[in-house]
Amino acid sequence: MTGMSYLDGNMLDGPLREVFAVDLSGATGRCESCGRVGAVGGLHVFSHAPGLVARCPTCAAVMLRLVRAPTRAWLDLRGATFLEVPLPDR
Repeated sequence: MTGMSYLDGNMLDGPLREVFAVDLSGATGRCESCGRVGAVGGLHVFSHAPGLVARCPTCAAVMLRLVRAPTRAWLDLRGATFLEVPLPDR
């Protein structure tokens, strides 16, 4: 990939802020384990851990982990092959 120009990753700030400023419960994701496609709002969420763990309602595989501290948050989506986020009309 030499010779190709690229932008600094900081340019993602605006586009990602736009994506994550919406309600994600209506976002659609696919379970990496079983392939089920469904809304984030349909996941089974377990909150008796240091953070939140969301599991696929079909196979119980972990699709999402969210841990929050006072000044930051960690989001792990390794169990999802994609997350489709509906954006509001401009």
